Amino acid sequence: MSRIACLFPGQGSQAVGMGRDLYERSPLVRGLYAKADEVVGVPISKISFEGPEDELRLTANTQPALLVMGVAAFRLLGLAPAVAAGHSLGEYCALVAAGGLSFEDAVGLVRKRGQYMQDAVPVGTGAMAAILGVPGAAIQKGLDQVRAGVVEIANWNSEEQIVISGEKAAVEEALALIKPPRSVMLPVSAPFHSRLMKPAEAKLAADLDAAKFNDLRFPVITNVDARVIRTGEEARLALKRQVSRAVLWTKSMDVLREMEIDACVELGPGKVLSGLLKRASRGWAKAPACHNVDGFEGLEKTKAALSGLL
Repeated sequence: MSRIACLFPGQGSQAVGMGRDLYERSPLVRGLYAKADEVVGVPISKISFEGPEDELRLTANTQPALLVMGVAAFRLLGLAPAVAAGHSLGEYCALVAAGGLSFEDAVGLVRKRGQYMQDAVPVGTGAMAAILGVPGAAIQKGLDQVRAGVVEIANWNSEEQIVISGEKAAVEEALALIKPPRSVMLPVSAPFHSRLMKPAEAKLAADLDAAKFNDLRFPVITNVDARVIRTGEEARLALKRQVSRAVLWTKSMDVLREMEIDACVELGPGKVLSGLLKRASRGWAKAPACHNVDGFEGLEKTKAALSGLL
């Protein structure tokens, strides 16, 4: 049997209108959105489908909105993958898919996670920037020279793309020191995956301790260690350390290479993760086929493409 991996995107992939066609075509999806609206206490469905964009971009809304769509897409696809991984917030989607967390608990947790992360640093004082075309060692050398405040590597997305995070003045100084051929300031409301998130991590830890975690139906690769886990307790501990530490996505994709995955499916809006994987796998002995379920059309195409592999 072929080995398939499921990937779940994180913050930054959201877009107004996401999930709407799945909602309109599926009673299962309508039930998930209704439950999320009830748990969160705000109309996540309306914010996802209609916006406005500024409201969807608020971290406390973005995180449950992405989780609902990711889980909805996975359940409609209806497969049991060999492994799953999620980028930052997407790790919660992967754990729900694997049965490690209930959908209801995960929605509540990511809503709190978003609120804690936003509250940890005053709006406007933190920043994140993607650096393209500079090796990680050179980026770290530049960060070591920054004197304006805290700035750290937040996401190891690929060999060509690394994200830094920290106090805005420190991020700007880092870019001036590193002088990358290309950089992009990210439209985020807080400096995620940096030590500035420690207050958020401490608050979330108490909520994670109170939540029920189950052993996984299939393994999940963690962000914080790029390690394959199979138990609920491993999942809890990984999430407790995830908020203030870097996302090791490049190493996570190396795990897929070692597992000799035949195909990957990105479940959620956009094609960020499948794009990163396509570039990363150019040097692999066998590059996996990449598919996207970002709406009903993508769902049907992916089902057809995978029918011969299952």
